[in-house]
Amino acid sequence: MTDIVDTPVSTSSTTATGNETLTLADEIVKYDTEALISFLQERGLELSETAIKILEKEEIDGCAFLKLSKQDFRDYGMPGGPTIKLVDFSKECKEKLLRAFSTYRSLKEVLEKYDLASEGTEIIPLFTPRIHEIPDENKHLELCMADIKLRLKSYGTLESEDLICITEDKVRQKLTECFAQNIKQLESSFQTNKRKRKRDEDYFDYLYGVVTSARDWHFHLYSPGEILQASKAPFSIEFVEEALVENSEEYKTLRKGVKKVLGIIIGLLEDRACVEDKSDRKRARIEGYRLKK
Repeated sequence: MTDIVDTPVSTSSTTATGNETLTLADEIVKYDTEALISFLQERGLELSETAIKILEKEEIDGCAFLKLSKQDFRDYGMPGGPTIKLVDFSKECKEKLLRAFSTYRSLKEVLEKYDLASEGTEIIPLFTPRIHEIPDENKHLELCMADIKLRLKSYGTLESEDLICITEDKVRQKLTECFAQNIKQLESSFQTNKRKRKRDEDYFDYLYGVVTSARDWHFHLYSPGEILQASKAPFSIEFVEEALVENSEEYKTLRKGVKKVLGIIIGLLEDRACVEDKSDRKRARIEGYRLKK
């Protein structure tokens, strides 16, 4: 029976149902030489400096690695021990299926590695998101409100499928499942980014995640060994037909919600665009966002 390895398949969004027929080899084929070596070390192959230098000298990337035979490695001067490890691991990668994000159902299982013992979201610590202040007269906000009003007028209310790109046949999920899948995606994205860096670098970074139904919005901050959330309650946008009446209380509530959510999204994007690309600066930056217990 083919094994399933706990390395989530990379997708652009947790709303997408992962392709559970992909193997680990389908991910490895994307790696350049530096990323491949980093990955092999992460998997515990304990390659010697001699073996690593041969991989670098011969410019063995992920695609080449999967095609090499025992004799190929020996022809490159690879010692016997590393040759056996690499050939066996290559075969193993071609057989192991990747675990799709959509297969993660238990938030408790995902949170255990962060020393958070709960099936609920309330146990996740908080951080203070950077918020971009949007003026009331901002033209982009006005265009956004006009589009929402047009949709409300056509449909009477808005569901998540109207504003968010959802993969076909995606069933409605519990919030805890969405949190679990978003956290696994953040972990996977972090590891992918890390492999692109030099192996001897003191690598540290942080990423933001979003879980949304269009009405309710949850924001995550991930850094190695830590997951934080912007609020225990969602940031909500109230889509009701009564909001079509300009200056009504419902319209004001809708506009306030849209403005708040857009401000957070823009703020997070600005933060990632402006942060200095040095690990110590990034550590200091998220320390400022972390709410003290």
